[in-house]
Amino acid sequence: MAEHTIGSTTRPYNKLSFSEACERIAAAGCTDVAVFAHDREIPVDSGSSADDVALARSAAENAGLKPSMLLGRTHLDLGLAEATDDYKRLIDNAASLGTSWILELGTSKEEQYADYPKLMAAVVDHAQGAGVGISLKPHGGISLTAQELIDLHDQVDHPAFRISYDPGNIIFYTWGEVCPEQEVELVASRSSTLIIKDCTLEGENRDVMVTAGDGLVDFPFVIEKMQAGGFKGPMYVECVGATEPDDVDRELKRTLSFVQGLI
Repeated sequence: MAEHTIGSTTRPYNKLSFSEACERIAAAGCTDVAVFAHDREIPVDSGSSADDVALARSAAENAGLKPSMLLGRTHLDLGLAEATDDYKRLIDNAASLGTSWILELGTSKEEQYADYPKLMAAVVDHAQGAGVGISLKPHGGISLTAQELIDLHDQVDHPAFRISYDPGNIIFYTWGEVCPEQEVELVASRSSTLIIKDCTLEGENRDVMVTAGDGLVDFPFVIEKMQAGGFKGPMYVECVGATEPDDVDRELKRTLSFVQGLI
């Protein structure tokens, strides 16, 4: 089996400061962190100052982590031209942070579906020049399942634009009508990153705040097929089945052990 970097997003610790989240992620045994929102504010985005970026980078590095992924946002409501300039600023800040990947969520606004691939096509050369990849994950809307991800990947057709496969979101956004085991082999060769996220469905309730292995995703199958398809990228834990920091610590360590046992 191939070796993979296993990091964690800061989402399980989003009630804490970014620096404390980094300390706990490092203590769990991770080498990498994906920068998500804290108190609904992302530590680095397109509007961040150089000081903001340096502060976030120092917080991660002081904890012994590489901030290798950053959650991105598009602003297509500004119009395509302004959204392109804004996204290029995001790429520049991501590069200054030390990020390898911007995690893209697509869009759920149908009026933006035509412009979304145009935006990505307009920024990928800039991303490649900055040493940053864009990794699009399933998040409903324009990126609902593997087929939508593949269509967008092939439309943009650039090495800096790849897929971030998130098996838990496939179940969540399709209400279980599509299972990752049905489609993972289709996306493996186009994927640069893998999100470790599970999901449960009970009646009218769906939940991704689940520790990997405790929900519906068959992670042994998913990871095996990703590797067989040529996937060699990093994996990031996004959610666990706990919210209190000490409980998150335990569940994150359990997830790391689980995933390491599969790879």
